Amino acid sequence: MAKTSPAQFYRQVRQEVSKVTWPSRKETMITTAMVFVFVIIMSIFFLVVDGVVSLTVGAILGLGG
Repeated sequence: MAKTSPAQFYRQVRQEVSKVTWPSRKETMITTAMVFVFVIIMSIFFLVVDGVVSLTVGAILGLGG
């Protein structure tokens, strides 16, 4: 592997960063909102699944009352 000087490395990094397409503010906000909605939906899903599993295990083991 060839050695790279710090100055050459810095130039290469700047060149690669200039190729990056950064998202707009609107795209970032929409994506963030989608993540929050998905987290809420998955939280509700796992709450329901946990309740069903809890009731099932309680009924099987006779601890449900």
